[in-house]
Amino acid sequence: MKQKTIIIAEAGVNHNGDLKIAEELIQVAAKAGADFVKFQTFQSTSISSKLAGRAEYQKANMKEDGSQISMLKKLELNFEMHQHLIQVCKQNKIQFLSTAFDLPSIELLIQLGINLWKIPSGEITNYPYLKKIGSLKGEVILSTGMSNLGEIEAALSVLENSGTQRENITILHCTTEYPAPMNEVNLRAMLAIQNAFGVKVGYSDHTVGIEISLAAVALGANMIEKHFTLDRNLPGPDHKASLEPNELNALVSGIRNIELALGDGVKKPFPSEIRNMTIARKSLIAKENIRKGEIFTEQNVTTKRPGNGISPMRWAEVMGKTASKDFLEDELIEI
Repeated sequence: MKQKTIIIAEAGVNHNGDLKIAEELIQVAAKAGADFVKFQTFQSTSISSKLAGRAEYQKANMKEDGSQISMLKKLELNFEMHQHLIQVCKQNKIQFLSTAFDLPSIELLIQLGINLWKIPSGEITNYPYLKKIGSLKGEVILSTGMSNLGEIEAALSVLENSGTQRENITILHCTTEYPAPMNEVNLRAMLAIQNAFGVKVGYSDHTVGIEISLAAVALGANMIEKHFTLDRNLPGPDHKASLEPNELNALVSGIRNIELALGDGVKKPFPSEIRNMTIARKSLIAKENIRKGEIFTEQNVTTKRPGNGISPMRWAEVMGKTASKDFLEDELIEI
């Protein structure tokens, strides 16, 4: 039986810096049945230089140009906001998670008692960052957008050499574009990562819709991360590539159904099938009236439903035997 898939509902920065929106996002994720609701923790001046511009999707979604710092500053969550959101998560019985994007933010999350670390794709080549996360010896989720197997291997080495055990690391395949084009999803790469490194794997989904996440679960993903929002029309960099509440509900429901459907891999009839066997299968049946003492042949025996008589798989055994009694047409053959 497949283990439960961990579902991370990625609120990210879709709160737009508004605590009320953040609270609503937590409630939506909890109602949908997600395991975690995840935010993003960063200090704009630590994550970005003054000269760094915005990605094309950020410019398009926010309808404005400018620096990353000016955009990020509006989306920061301070220590007290984090404390409040953790309490709201507890009240709604969903686990809190946040991605730290810089070293000061790692320290902030340490102060809050966090021991599950989500490494975003952009930090997979950030040696000081990886070394710090590795030294904490907690559970680690490593996103791998924009990377190749060599870069994943190097990041794993830093984490392990710093103190984190490989068995505590889950690697998420990801395509870092918002939304990710279907022809660049390359979902089989998730399996390549699993085969290459012997780790738990999952998928961080930036595609439109839910079908790729469902496909990833069917392929064996241990974890799914998916952005969601209250409304895709809200201003902000990530809303357009996010699920709305009803879609998040459908995603969680679909994943849980797939888990049930995958089963244990043993091919056997289930109870619901067993009661249909006599209806759907066939038996050896008298093709015409057969008198006692006649020989069973292909001319007087056929196969028809119901299936509660002699199995047609015994055809060769029955042919040539003598009828021990009279049989009417369509009567079950007995020997």
